[in-house]
Amino acid sequence: MNTQYAGFWLRLVALIIDVLIIAFLESIIFIPLLVALGFSFFGSASELDMEDSGSIVGLIVGIVAAAGAYWILATTIQILYFSFMESSKNQATIGKMAVGIKVTDMNGDRLDFTKAFLRNLCKLISNVTMAIGYIMAGFTEKRQALHDLIAGALVVKK
Repeated sequence: MNTQYAGFWLRLVALIIDVLIIAFLESIIFIPLLVALGFSFFGSASELDMEDSGSIVGLIVGIVAAAGAYWILATTIQILYFSFMESSKNQATIGKMAVGIKVTDMNGDRLDFTKAFLRNLCKLISNVTMAIGYIMAGFTEKRQALHDLIAGALVVKK
């Protein structure tokens, strides 16, 4: 297979484009929710009895739970966006299409949704390794990041 692998910098530009798109979509969903939660927490905080440690702990637990729910929902949106787009007939997200790259399996074929989902779920591992999983794309023979290696995927130029 005569393939030109997409390097780290090209993939980074595609990711930046996708992150901006996802941030816009998430803001449409989350801003109304955060405003509603903000008013709720503000109302709770204004009635807070500073002498009652139970009510303070309850408010803190509520804030932490809201932040956790936000993270889970945002992460789910991101994983689904990348998985659906990369398993589509275009084999690419909007950012990848913009820079002329696509995601394939090791034979150059389109990923099915399950493999694309696994690949994008494994990005969480790349995230918790202080981005070392992503940086690997600059040093591996086929320019694969950690999540590409795990899922058996390639990012190639069109």
